[in-house]
Formats: sequence, C-alpha cells, structure tokens
Amino acid sequence: MPLDPFFAERLRLHRRYLFDQALGSMRKRLWALWPFGRTSVPEPQKPAKGPKLSPRARHRRAALAWDRTELRTVGTPGPDVRTTEHDVPVPGAPSVRVRLYHPRGDGPAPAVLAFYGGAFRIGGIDYPTTDAGFRRRCTDAGVVIAAVDYALAPEHRYPVQVEQAYAALSWLFAEADGLGVNPSRIGVAGISAGANLAAAVTLVNRDRDGYPLRLQVLEVPVTDLTGAHLDLRATRALGIPRFIVARELRSVARTYLPAKRLASEPYASPLRAASHEDLPPAVILTAEFDPLRGDGEAYGAALRLAGVDASVVRYLGVTHDTPIFTGALPAARRWHDDVVSALRRLHA
Repeated sequence: MPLDPFFAERLRLHRRYLFDQALGSMRKRLWALWPFGRTSVPEPQKPAKGPKLSPRARHRRAALAWDRTELRTVGTPGPDVRTTEHDVPVPGAPSVRVRLYHPRGDGPAPAVLAFYGGAFRIGGIDYPTTDAGFRRRCTDAGVVIAAVDYALAPEHRYPVQVEQAYAALSWLFAEADGLGVNPSRIGVAGISAGANLAAAVTLVNRDRDGYPLRLQVLEVPVTDLTGAHLDLRATRALGIPRFIVARELRSVARTYLPAKRLASEPYASPLRAASHEDLPPAVILTAEFDPLRGDGEAYGAALRLAGVDASVVRYLGVTHDTPIFTGALPAARRWHDDVVSALRRLHA
C-alpha cells in the first residue's frame, strides 16, 4: 500500500535530516584524515549566553520541543486522571521513577508496566505525547498504567535499563495492594526501544522470580540489536538509501550497548534468547514503512514456535511513529483502539 498522504511532508523533512546527518559524519571523517591541518581562519566566537549545552543536551531539548508541537498539532490531549509518583530502588543501579496513572473506579484494577520509546537516548514519561498516550490508555482500557522513567544512554548503558525495568516490575507486584493494583492481572507494554525493555523484562522475570505476568503488548519493537532482522525494503520504498538507514540504526545500538558483542545477549536482544517458552501472551503491532517491522514479525514467529499465544498485525501505509498522530491519522486512532482492546484482556 502507498504511504499515507499524511506523511508526505514529514518524509521530505526526514530524508533531509538523514542525509544531513550522514554528510556531517562524512565531513568529520575526511577532516580528521586531512594531513595539512586547518588552513582557514576560525570565525570569532560569540559570547555564550547562559550555560553551554552539550550537543546531546541540545538534541534532547529540541526533541522535547518537537514533541510538544506534535501533541498540539497532530496529537490528542490526555484526559485528567489521578497520578502518583514513586521512586523505586534498583540493586546495583540508579533508582527509577515510576508514575502511576489511576483509572476511575473502586477496588484494585489491572495494571500494565509501560516503557516509552526514544531509541534508548531521548524521551521520558514527561514528554507530552507520551504522557497523553498513557492517560488515554489508562482511561479507555480501565487499567493502571505504571510508566517507567528508565535512564537514558549513553549516560547509563545496558543492562542498567533492564535492571530498572525488572526492579519496577518486582516493586509493582510487591506493593500491589497498597497501590490499588490487582496482582493477578498485571502485564507489560512498550513502544520501540521501550518494547525491547518490555520483552526483555518478560525473559528476566521467567528466569528469576516468575511473577504471573498476563500479557505483553509490543509496538514497533526492536528485538534484535545485531540488526540481522532489519527489513530495509521498508525504507528503500521511501527513497532512503540502505546505508543511511543502517548507519542510523547501528548508532542506536552503539549508544545503548557498552560493547558490540553484547548485542547477542538475550536481555539486549530478546529475539536471540535460547528459548521463548513460558512467556506471557503477546500482541505485537508493526508498521509497513518501518525497517523494524522485521524485528516484530520475527519475534512473533519465535513466540508462536515456542507455544506462546502471540499475534502480529502490520499496519499498512504508515511509519514507525504512527501512535503519536491520533489527532490527524485514522490509522493512529485505530492503533490506539487496538492497544486498548489488548489491554482490556487484563480484565478477563
């Protein structure tokens, strides 16, 4: 199916960004190899106003501003719901903040431990579209959303995020009664890099304490950081060269992992686990014009082969960040409805 017209201008801007990134990297490499040093006079530096931000900090600030605009122009604001903030200790790693979104109603409710996306290096539970999405899913599905504000790379690298995720899961089960959560109806969910952590925590849980997880919902998941299951036909159809996409996706793994060899570890790449038996039922959503569609579909196949109740749905004509655009894109609204339907299974 052709790309939805909604994405036409976005694709043009995204292509320009990727080409600019690749060209900038190439220039730096060539300049480093230039044997004769600088031959031009540097321009005078303007006095700095306020503290100087690192390139990464500037990138994160720009990403937050972009996200704020996206919610206002093509997103859907979240409803007012009661929230509570908690700081969860993590053995051997920094503590992690968990925000609970509480649905209306009396008595303990089902809950889902949720992980945001952002390539392991940007994002957070305070991002406007992320917060709005959690609020809408909490209200529409009638479940407690326990949103995990895991640490970002490269300041903190794997396995810090996995340990934070599992500590949050253990805490949710241990404190369920006081939190208004039904401990027999808990699942996990995640988007993109967050889906990687959601899948990883089901493996850690199976291998350690074995809490009774009921469900995993994985949206556009990255499940193999070696890149072996990337489907670059998805972006080639958009006129983006293979080497540019591969370069961008490799940079994600380099940022998150302290060493390349760790990409083969199952908690980094859940698809590479020796066994996928005894994992919770899975609902996996992928997008047609997303190179990670191969990761999601291969993971669904691995779960089915291991006897796990798993389904995979590919949304046609859309891209990786489709869930954000509920204010402008019919497929995004359908995506939301399908996730809500999956989360309602926790009530059954």
